[in-house]
Amino acid sequence: MATIHLNQTTTLTPAQFLAGLTDFGPGRAEIFERSSNEYTKVHGQSPGHADVTEGSSGIWERLDYDWTDPKHIVLKTTDSNFWGGDSSHTYTLKELPDGMTEVDLVVVREGKNIKGKLLEAVVGTVGKGIFAKSFEKSIKAMEARSNGAKPS
Repeated sequence: MATIHLNQTTTLTPAQFLAGLTDFGPGRAEIFERSSNEYTKVHGQSPGHADVTEGSSGIWERLDYDWTDPKHIVLKTTDSNFWGGDSSHTYTLKELPDGMTEVDLVVVREGKNIKGKLLEAVVGTVGKGIFAKSFEKSIKAMEARSNGAKPS
């Protein structure tokens, strides 16, 4: 199992971050590069929950989003062509005294088949840098969107 821990400080409030994370509309790919529009499908939503399939480049996963605690958001993989087991994304949001928000992200990747196990090994070795760049890019895009700018 590969586990990646990332941390980023943002000008977004926790509510703004949550709104960006749970916006499953057609502009999602502008915020999350690994969530292309053709893969994104919302299967169901209820207060504090969503059942969504996302992915890109031939890799997809169905996620159970749980934000009943809006400062501790858990995305649990329920199905995927690569990921299984304990695969998940967990976001912990902390408001800072200066008005900024600290976003702590833990990504767990557990391959469910041979391709998944190979990708898990890659994620566990060089994946942190790739995830870190993607995470930073997503936060910058959410900040731009919340400030009324078009993400670049």
